[in-house]
Order: sequence, then structure tokens, then C-alpha cells
Amino acid sequence: MKNIVVLISGNGSNLQAIIDACENKKISGTIRAVFSNRADAFGLERAREANIPAHTLLASQFASREAFDRELMQEIDAYAPDVVVLAGFMRILSADFVAHYAGRLLNIHPSLLPKYPGLHTHRQVLENGDEVHGTSVHFVTDELDGGPVILQAQVPVFAGDSEEDVTARVQTQEHAIYPLVVGWFLDGRLVMQDNSAWLDGVRLPAQGYAAD
Repeated sequence: MKNIVVLISGNGSNLQAIIDACENKKISGTIRAVFSNRADAFGLERAREANIPAHTLLASQFASREAFDRELMQEIDAYAPDVVVLAGFMRILSADFVAHYAGRLLNIHPSLLPKYPGLHTHRQVLENGDEVHGTSVHFVTDELDGGPVILQAQVPVFAGDSEEDVTARVQTQEHAIYPLVVGWFLDGRLVMQDNSAWLDGVRLPAQGYAAD
């Protein structure tokens, strides 16, 4: 059984989706540990409820970002992860961290990348009057939210929508596609090669996999 380590900073709803998918055998892997950079992250409670080791590492305990990341890498590696999954982990990772897990570091971002990297994506969509929004699962590289896209899901944006409306709509799609991508990776179907995502031996286009 393949090993998964998940990094969170908050509620952990995507973590819960992956926990559920593992329990339902939709993912051929086991979450070995969950790490958070916030002690009050509710996702830690989700991990404990599922009998998954839950750890907190606070940036205030370290002299630099690099020192934090070195300790985090050491603690993650104790669980021999086949994949490291960022599920709302709200820290920019150092180049050394990204290089250490190159090709096995996944992230989900609440926009249709390359649009709206960074924070406050739902607010930007509403302010710009976009009619379509969504979410992207991608490999992590040194470029913020710029790694190869694996899979995207679109949602409509309606007149009168609030940020909460859009957030809920996007998260519903996130909970569907993130476990799917983790499963592809652990089944050996998905790899990062030549700075592109490849699924079943086929290089995916810039927007990721698109079903016929």
C-alpha cells in the first residue's frame, strides 16, 4: 500500500475527501500522517478522528523558512511518502523543499490556472465579472501555482453570487477531482516529466486532462 502525507493549514475539507476515498478503496494508498502549520487547524481533528497521526509545526519556532522546511522534510520523510499532498497548506515552500519532493508533490488551487495564482481567487473572479470559475490540481514547482496542470473542473458564476456561494461551488468540485488525481498518481498512471504532466503515457495539454 502506497504512503500519503497531507499538509494543511485550515478546515481540511479536501483532506476529508481523500480520507473518505482511501476508506472507500477509491485510492490505493494510506494517509500515514497529516501536518499543519497552524495548531488550531480543524483538519488536525479530522486526522485524529480517522486515527491518522496529526502534527503541528509552527513557523515561529524556526529562525527561517529554510529551517522550517528542513524540519518539515525530516518529519515527513519518517513516513516514507510516495506522494505529498498540499490541501490548503498556506505557506510558500522553499526551493529545497520543492526539489526534494519533485514529481511527487501535488497541490489544488481554487482557480482555472494560469488565471489567478495566489490568494483571494473567488473575490477576483467576482470583481472581474467572470462567468466561469473553477479549480486546478497541479504538480508543484518553484513557480507559485505554476506547475503542470493535471486536471481542472469548471463551475458557473451567477449574477448575485457571494464569495461564499462561489467557494461552496468550487469546493464541491475539488472534493471530486483531488482524490481522483491522487489515485491516478498512486496507481502509476500519472507522472511529471519534462515539466509536463503525463497520464497513461500521454502528455497532457496546458489545461490538464480533458475527458472526451
